[in-house]
Amino acid sequence: MTFWIIAGLMAALVALLLVLTVLRARASVGPAAAFDLQVYRDQLKEVDRDLARGVIGQSDAERIRTEVSRRILAADAQMQDGQTSTEAPGAATYAMAVVIFAALVGGTLYLYRDLGAPGYGDLALDTRIEMARIARETRPDQATAEASLPAGNPQPELSADYTRLIEQLRTTVAQRPDDLQGHMLLARNEAAIGNYVAAYTAQREVLRIKGDEASASDYTDLGDMLILAAGGYVSPEAEAALARALQLDPNNGPARYYQGLMLAQTGRPDQAFRIWDNLLRAGPANAPWIEPIRLQIEQMADLAGVNYALPVAAAVASGPSAADVAAASEMSVEDRQEMIRGMVNGLSDRLATEGGPPFDWARLIAALGVLGEEERAIAVYTEALSIFDGDPEAIELIRNGARQAQLIP
Repeated sequence: MTFWIIAGLMAALVALLLVLTVLRARASVGPAAAFDLQVYRDQLKEVDRDLARGVIGQSDAERIRTEVSRRILAADAQMQDGQTSTEAPGAATYAMAVVIFAALVGGTLYLYRDLGAPGYGDLALDTRIEMARIARETRPDQATAEASLPAGNPQPELSADYTRLIEQLRTTVAQRPDDLQGHMLLARNEAAIGNYVAAYTAQREVLRIKGDEASASDYTDLGDMLILAAGGYVSPEAEAALARALQLDPNNGPARYYQGLMLAQTGRPDQAFRIWDNLLRAGPANAPWIEPIRLQIEQMADLAGVNYALPVAAAVASGPSAADVAAASEMSVEDRQEMIRGMVNGLSDRLATEGGPPFDWARLIAALGVLGEEERAIAVYTEALSIFDGDPEAIELIRNGARQAQLIP
């Protein structure tokens, strides 16, 4: 409250000084006719003095007096006519003074209410950074975050056959705890039906079985499942999985996106903005993390105090829109599979006719593996290897797609 009083008084004082300046300037300006009238009167006095000194004759003096007197009468008449109009400019001046006062005082308080933080003490940069560090170190763990979510998370309606297959997979994996492929399939399918706790539990078994052979994408998948299970919150457990993924692959896109999200959640929008801005500019434009960044980065830039303009979106590969995703959630398993198949076929046709980056080829291979079209996946994989022969990074990306499709170990 003290701050508001001081700020209001300072704004009022500045506004008062401006108002007084306007009023004084108005008061110091008299009618032009009054000035002319004084000049003409002085001229009459000069005529009398010149006549007394013999500078001019009597006839010239009379002629000059007549002319000056005529001008005096005209100026006096003009001044009398202007008396009635002086009140309007005066009222306008007072109105302007009121507007200046209200705009300065009211505008100051409004801007602070909109841009400031009423009731929040001033914090030095070092203090805010320290607060963010403490918030990061003391934030809730995965179990606490999951427990805070509303109960009764709705599960998609599954067909009887699909439910039976999931149950069989769960039973088989429970009986064969070291079955790598079984745990990979279980993690993928549990995540597909929104059972993220069971999904990350199975993915942890995948990492256990793989040991040192686990890839960056394996750790990224674990982090993704943990985050989804916590409703979008990046817990310390998820952060640890993402950190391991970035150790194995510093350019891992999903891990870098989630790293930025974690920083945003713990009070470091400046660091989150830099990570997301670099990811957005690096692309590829159709990467799955690009659209979430585009939806959030302007707000992040505002929080970071950066004057930021969203880059023009590059052409992206055709994929599901937000409306498609919403519609898919209401579809039956068969309809959803048919929709996915249509998208996969569209991507396949585009790559066959126009080509595309290695990420798109890897995505197509992985999608064909999910759909069970192993022969098509092998054919696409073989073609992609020949197209990007000599590009180690592209080849590795394509091989990751093949691993997701279970074409190679």
